[in-house]
Amino acid sequence: MTLKPAAEVRTAPVLALGLIGGYLTARETGIRPLGGVVLAAAGALAARTAVARRGPGVAAGLLALYLLGFGASHPLARKIGAWPAVLGVTAVDVAAAHLLVDRD
Repeated sequence: MTLKPAAEVRTAPVLALGLIGGYLTARETGIRPLGGVVLAAAGALAARTAVARRGPGVAAGLLALYLLGFGASHPLARKIGAWPAVLGVTAVDVAAAHLLVDRD
């Protein structure tokens, strides 16, 4: 199995997969660390692409926003519910990824 070249991968859908897929994996399996594996793998793949396309500074910022979104979704979920929180932070991260990395 080989990965596509980093510059050919779009970060926005990868980050969406990481946040939504990580939450769904943890919820459906009951194994929170397994959701973390999905989250981490998607973050690593997106960071790889961001470095290749825009450099390490943008990649670090995007990864920080991704992790901040993950962290913020937990207290936000207590206020508005789990799915709205996950979808809300995902929307912010996907928009940032598109604007900072994916847009040509």
